[in-house]
Amino acid sequence: MNMDGKKIFVRADLPADKDDRKDLVTNGLESGIVNFILRKGDEAFEDLGKMDQVIYFEKGKPVSDDIEFSQIDTPADQERVLNLVGKKKTIIVETSDWTIIPLENMIAKFRTAGTEILAVASRKEEAELYLTTMEKGVDGVVIETEDPLAIGKFRDLLTVSEPVELQEVEVVSVEPVEMGDRVCVDTCCLMKPGEGMLCGSYSNCLFLVQSESEANGYVATRPFRVNAGAVHMYCMVPGGGTRYLSEISAGDPVLVCDRKGNVRSASVGRCKVEVRPLLIVTATDGNKTYNVILQNAETIKVVTPKGSESVTKLKKGDKILAHLTSGGRHFGMKVEETITEK
Repeated sequence: MNMDGKKIFVRADLPADKDDRKDLVTNGLESGIVNFILRKGDEAFEDLGKMDQVIYFEKGKPVSDDIEFSQIDTPADQERVLNLVGKKKTIIVETSDWTIIPLENMIAKFRTAGTEILAVASRKEEAELYLTTMEKGVDGVVIETEDPLAIGKFRDLLTVSEPVELQEVEVVSVEPVEMGDRVCVDTCCLMKPGEGMLCGSYSNCLFLVQSESEANGYVATRPFRVNAGAVHMYCMVPGGGTRYLSEISAGDPVLVCDRKGNVRSASVGRCKVEVRPLLIVTATDGNKTYNVILQNAETIKVVTPKGSESVTKLKKGDKILAHLTSGGRHFGMKVEETITEK
């Protein structure tokens, strides 16, 4: 699931008891959610943690005229909401049965009108469906539950992305190159052996560079770190885009991937750019050759189909994992065009 740009809200205006409303906010913040629907008069809840967006309700309805909350149970309800598209900034919709009112109808019209659509969900499975309907899905979901602990079940929605396809490429050569600036990406999460970042000199071939999560006789493990390579290279970020390693800085999201192609988002804690000896690993998929330029050190490893291998021990004929795509990139986004990189 592509969560790029999606919003997750916790609805915390419904409980009659103020402490119960506060518990919903606290559990939402602890789950990493930064968007909330609060009751008018609960402004002090904003001091509980840094919030990105707050919508205030009074007596179950939005205070702002730019926001509409609608219960949809009949075709007439749907038609009324569709008539508000383009007239409201945000429309929050709730229904007891989406099979009666096809969400696709609403998304198709909202998509071209500049109106944000949020769907109310009480279960994680519902939220996943709403976020992926018609590929694009709604702009966000509103978690509605009376159980503060249930909010944690939605945590994965903040980091889940669709798996990427990995394939074996064969090493053609490994050669030292001159000293250069390389980027160490220290993330705010711990990675396991087989996990790392997708990086490469070419946007259409990103190699799976493993985190420093395996013990060796040289330095202690750094399972939060990926020694990602030279500053010119691309790395994959959430949403399917790429960025130059030289652009990555603290607070940015990057994509963590394992050897099966499962991915999650990780926030960058810091990046270290340092001059180090480099080497160039060239590999082929049988049709084209690609390369990745990494630090020339025993601790730098690429992921293989069954394990990992230090770049200093790679040899011609070895198989390593990479993500290959067609087309090119324009400002980091995939475009269908013919580009030759060498």
